[in-house]
Amino acid sequence: MSEWAGGPSRGGGAAEAGQFGTTLQLFRQRAGLSQEVAASRAGISTRALRDIERGRVQRPHTRTLQRLAEALQLTRGERADLLAVGRTVPPRGVGRPRLLILGPLSLQRGDASVSVTSPMLRRLLGLLVLKYPEPSTQQEITDVLWPSGPPSSHQSLIHTYVSQVRQLLEPGDLSTVPPPTLPPPTVARTPTGYVLKASRGQIDLGHFDEQLAQAKRLRRVPDPGAAYAALTQALRWWRGPVLADADPVLRQHPAAVAADERRVEAVLLHADTALLLGRHEEAVPVLRDLVNTEPLHEGLHARLILALASCGEQAAALHVFSRLRDRLDEELGIAPSAELRDAHMRVLRQQLPTASPTALPTALPTARRLVGPAPASRPVPAGPPPAQLPARTGTYVGRGRQMRELDDLVSTDPARRSQLVVVVGPPGVGKTALAKHWAHTRREHFGDGQLFVDLRGHSPLPTLRTGDVLAKFLRALGTPADQVPADEDEAAALYRTLLAGRQMLIMLDNARDAEQVRPLIPGAQGCVVMITSRSQLAGLVASDGARRLALDVLDPDEACQLLGSIVGDCRVAAEREAARRLVQACGGLPLAIRIAGANVVARNAGIADYGAELAGSDVLSRLCVEGDRRSTVRAAFDLSYRALPTACQRMFRLLSLMPGQDVTVPGAAALVDSTSAETSGLLVSLTDAHLVQERVPGRFGLHDLLRSYARELVSRDEAQAAQQRLYDWYLYHADAAVRLLYPSEPASDRSEAGSAPSAALVFSGHGQAAQWLATERENLTSAVLQASGAGFPSVAWRLAESLHSHLSARRYTGDCLKVATAGLFAAVADGQLRAQAAAQLRRAECRSAMAQGAQALELLDSALELARQAGWDDGLELALRRIAAAHQEDGAVCLPPVP
Repeated sequence: MSEWAGGPSRGGGAAEAGQFGTTLQLFRQRAGLSQEVAASRAGISTRALRDIERGRVQRPHTRTLQRLAEALQLTRGERADLLAVGRTVPPRGVGRPRLLILGPLSLQRGDASVSVTSPMLRRLLGLLVLKYPEPSTQQEITDVLWPSGPPSSHQSLIHTYVSQVRQLLEPGDLSTVPPPTLPPPTVARTPTGYVLKASRGQIDLGHFDEQLAQAKRLRRVPDPGAAYAALTQALRWWRGPVLADADPVLRQHPAAVAADERRVEAVLLHADTALLLGRHEEAVPVLRDLVNTEPLHEGLHARLILALASCGEQAAALHVFSRLRDRLDEELGIAPSAELRDAHMRVLRQQLPTASPTALPTALPTARRLVGPAPASRPVPAGPPPAQLPARTGTYVGRGRQMRELDDLVSTDPARRSQLVVVVGPPGVGKTALAKHWAHTRREHFGDGQLFVDLRGHSPLPTLRTGDVLAKFLRALGTPADQVPADEDEAAALYRTLLAGRQMLIMLDNARDAEQVRPLIPGAQGCVVMITSRSQLAGLVASDGARRLALDVLDPDEACQLLGSIVGDCRVAAEREAARRLVQACGGLPLAIRIAGANVVARNAGIADYGAELAGSDVLSRLCVEGDRRSTVRAAFDLSYRALPTACQRMFRLLSLMPGQDVTVPGAAALVDSTSAETSGLLVSLTDAHLVQERVPGRFGLHDLLRSYARELVSRDEAQAAQQRLYDWYLYHADAAVRLLYPSEPASDRSEAGSAPSAALVFSGHGQAAQWLATERENLTSAVLQASGAGFPSVAWRLAESLHSHLSARRYTGDCLKVATAGLFAAVADGQLRAQAAAQLRRAECRSAMAQGAQALELLDSALELARQAGWDDGLELALRRIAAAHQEDGAVCLPPVP
């Protein structure tokens, strides 16, 4: 027998209370009495009896024990044994420490609770027990102890806290009890952190897992009573959710979430077995306890409905259904699942499960058996239908068009379904959220269940091997672990066999590439495989007939709806313009909007105030949730960037330097100093990874936040060399195009435009030159402004001179003035008087075109003086002519003296 025979009492009672409760329950079950009948015969309440059997009563009264012995018709020897067990209680505060985390954190010594008041010690102890038997790394301990960031002395503080935990775990006075057979728990150092050294019998989670595993083994033998007893024992260890009184960083730890999921699994199995054995009244309190923690779990509610109705409480069962139906509609916008509807109809038709011990199957019944027969055309799994979809996070808004597209891609008729659907998009765009939301709302179309796996294609964790995923799915489909083929091809064949004829949804999240998912695609119709990935997965579309849905950022209205779902619709309505500016600063990226909304709520700030913080240059550093390193936009981008080959990483970094919103393949080739063919391949790879967008054919750009992220990665020297190459490339082609189109215009000194750069274009005629200038106008004007302010004055004023004729002739007056002004600043920085005079002449021409004669005259006077100082005779003559023309238009001719 293990150290504890039963679960702890809620007040910190000893193991003997659990052992007594187990003994009493076995006597009651032998007598064939329900808790209600046994309690009534003993003259106590049903709740009191339930608490005794669950080990919640530390020392029952002798009178109560005697009444129970009489009610159960125990022999004299059995009665003596029962009374002896009930009276055996060791001294308080004596014995080895025991660690309880299935509920509030508790450290017990004997049957006494050891006070752990320090929040830091509770966090550390909770983490070590939660990770048992795995070690906790230094970084993990640091993140749990200081969610908002560690102090500089955190290393020494960790050593101090570990020493204090060791002292807490030391055993008390053992002089009055037998010596322990196992050493007391302690904390040991590992190469990467610390680990709890203890036996599984010293931790309630260890007991629960052992008894649950035993129950699963008993499912395959014709003795559901034994499995039921093991499940009952396993569930007695639970006093609430894992670490119910701990900080969120511990309660939401993956190990805690997994343990809570195992509790749900155990309760489902317990309820199924209780209904099969006719012990309906025993399933009700267990189910009621958990549905309070899992208020939207439809499987738990379906079993509770059947159990209540089987106990004669039909009104209560129907109330459970109507309450959950309303809640699903209000909070999730979905209808009850087929399982829940079937349970409801069985209550209305009085088709309730009854005990049939003479016809027990070799495995415990599934939920489908309890609520109705499975179609004969499909094999029934050995366990409950898999329902592995992760929970949805909060209210889902937007993406209505994409939801309709998915509905169109996946027919409700299994015979006409598209077998394979891929949802692709850049990091943080909401691929998984959309897929999960659609899967939950369309769950009734997949009556045989849902399989889910995160393939970790872009994750800090190692990518999952296909063989491991197949083994996981096969076990979920009812294959015993010892019968899962080791060979991957054999496992894939068995997987396809088990899925044949079924209607299931297989969701493969975060796929790396097509090869990772191909073995996971079933061969028969009826099932749907939904894949999410940051890659295009073009191979699946081309070779496997996949239908693809590409996600982009949210439009402003949907983005504001998403923000409102986080901060409140009233706040968004009150600050409508500020909300639009905020989602614009987030680039419409759902991940960024969620983080921004979380920060607004956490700081209790106004939307406008927080939006002002994002107006600076370091947007990515502010788009993070304090204390959560994974909840950052930068972390999502990092995963995609690190997966790129080195050449693609360099291409991605340098694209952030383009002056406009997009760039052509030859322009990108100039950036990276490569050929157009090589550059085209790099851009295709980046587009496939959804880090670059081909906005129109042949032109490539970056999302605003991705561009900010890429710019952070460029070194100063790398940026300077790449920008010089790109500016020279633009200057060469602008000069060539303008010379071809405007040969009669006065030529300025462009002799330093240089020789032909890499990936140089050759204009075959006026049409091609004009088209190039038109499509590159934004980039060319931006290049002048960018080069002028980035330390490239010479190329800036030369490019400004080259562009003036085209911008002026096409009447782009605003751009013309901006370019001329930037050219003036660049010429001043470069100390070029002639270029300064030319810039002032161009600015004066723009002001004249804008009917601003006074400003034009001032600029002409300045140009005249600069041309005189530079000794530029052509400029001097041009300035005089324009001054004369300006005065003539005003009706007066008053020329300045000619030098």
